[in-house]
This record gives sequence, structure tokens and C-alpha cells, in this order.
Amino acid sequence: MRFAAIAALLLTLSIPAEAAIDPRYTAAGVSIDGMICVDAATGAVLSEDKADFPGHPASVTKLMTTLLVLEDIKANQLTMRSRVTATKAAANTGGSQVWLAAGESFTIEEMLYALMLQSANDVAVALAIDRGGDVPTFVARMNRRAAELGMTRTTFVTPNGLTYGRGPHDTTTARDLAKLAVALCRFPELLKFTSTKQYMFRRPGKPFELLNHNHLLNSFPGCDGLKTGWTVAAHASIVTTAKDKDVRVIAIVLGCQCPAGAKPEQRLRDSLAADLMSHGLDKLKKLEAEKSLRQAQAPAFAPARKLPVKAKKEEGFWDWLVDLFSF
Repeated sequence: MRFAAIAALLLTLSIPAEAAIDPRYTAAGVSIDGMICVDAATGAVLSEDKADFPGHPASVTKLMTTLLVLEDIKANQLTMRSRVTATKAAANTGGSQVWLAAGESFTIEEMLYALMLQSANDVAVALAIDRGGDVPTFVARMNRRAAELGMTRTTFVTPNGLTYGRGPHDTTTARDLAKLAVALCRFPELLKFTSTKQYMFRRPGKPFELLNHNHLLNSFPGCDGLKTGWTVAAHASIVTTAKDKDVRVIAIVLGCQCPAGAKPEQRLRDSLAADLMSHGLDKLKKLEAEKSLRQAQAPAFAPARKLPVKAKKEEGFWDWLVDLFSF
């Protein structure tokens, strides 16, 4: 009965523009660690609620791993065609995976598809070892980059967000994740991966179809990323983005918890993120329209006329003499 009541609540409630949690959510036992919606171009906040409250990002952590790989490509340290060989440590990773075998290799491009669609924990470890030499070194690099981005309340302990029990867990806030997402959206090639709904991860004799975990790609117009996350310890989170004409927003829902279980809280997470993006896009379009109207109504001022300058009269001898005896 309680599950039915919560399910009905999920269908009828939406988040208001100021992003405050409706009291009926909390009355039903629903909680959110934090959420925010920002302008992808500037990072300007469009709405927020508990945006600085700490939570655990789960697989959303993989966005930082992805950012470092993309930055290495930009720095010409590797290419999309560079190959990464899986180690035994990567092959032994649990959770969501593509079942890498020690010694087999895939291109960076193939691994990014596996990371973004399948949320492959083993791929995240393989990339971390390839880019850092070992996982702890790569995680230290993740934390340095987070500090550079101003993610002051973020601490990473894994390259994939897979933690158990009492932790330690990767920790962040909705506002910090927004800063990470803004940096990622400066790499248009990322959206090729995050917007793909299915991809055939090819290995000799064992093709594996990857399906994107972000269901908003199907239900929200203009949505083309970025990453979902869920674990028992972290509950449901999402960093998502959508574009409408010339404006793009990023929405984050962190730590959505629902007593009805994992699937309902994932659906609620998606619903909240969709509402955030919808309100954010409306606000940005309104601001753009007001800006265009002000520009259209601005009076056109003619350039100021320059007054003719009288030619300076050359001084003669008598003028000089008069000036000399003038007191």
C-alpha cells in the first residue's frame, strides 16, 4: 500500500521553479541530498535546493575519470584510437561491467562508450591504471583536478564510484558536480558518447550490446547526456543536460532516496531532473527574449557633430610686441 501511495506521488508531483522539495515528498519518506540547475555556457545558477549538502555520487564519479581522459586527448597525450590493455585489477572489479579479461585491449573510444553507456566499473579501473600508473595515483589526480575546478567539497576515493558499506565513499555536492559538468560540456565530443542509446562493444567472438542507463534520452526533448548513478550506499543520482535551440542547461540530482526501493527512487530522480531542466530552459529562453527586446528597444543615437575648429591665427611682430608690454 505504501509503495502504491509513493508511486502515485511520483506521477502527480513536480518540482517548482525555485527547486524546493515539495513537503509531500518528505512526508512520503523521500529525501534528496541536493539538486541544482545551471546554465551550461556560464555556470550561472537557475535553481537550487540543498546544493551544498554532501552526498555520494556513485557512478556519476566516472564523469571526472572521463574529463581527465578527454583532457589528455586535448593535450595530445593519446587519441581516441589509442589502445588500453586491461590488467588483472581491472578484470577483478565488480558491479556494472563489460567483463574485461586481463590482457585484452580496446581503444579509448570503445572504452568511453562502455564507461558512459554500461557504466562499466572495470573500464574505469583500466583507464585509471593506464592514465595514472595505478588507481591511487589516478585518484589523487582526480582530486587535484576537482580542486582546480573549485569543487571544494569533493573528495574522490575511486575512479568509478563503486563503494560499499561504511566506505570510505566518494563525496561531493550538487554544486560541485555542476562545476564538473560545465567543464565537460566544453568537450562537444563527449556528447557523442552520452547521447548514444546503444552500442555494440566488440570483442572477438563475444559482441556485447551496451544500453544507455539514462532514460531521459528517450523522454526529454533535447537531452543528450550525461551520467546516472546508483548504489546501495549512495542511492540515486544523475547529472543530465539538454539543449533547446541556442540554450543548454545542466541539472543535477544527488542522493535521491525513496523507501519504496531502488527502481522508484531512480524514476523519481529522473522526474526531478526533467523538471529542473524544463524550468531551467524556460528561464533561459525568457532571459534571452528579454535581452533581445531590450536591444530592439534601445534608442539609436546619432554620432555627435564635430564643431568646426577655427584656424589659429599666426602671430606677427606687432602681436608679439603688444603681448610683451601687456600687464
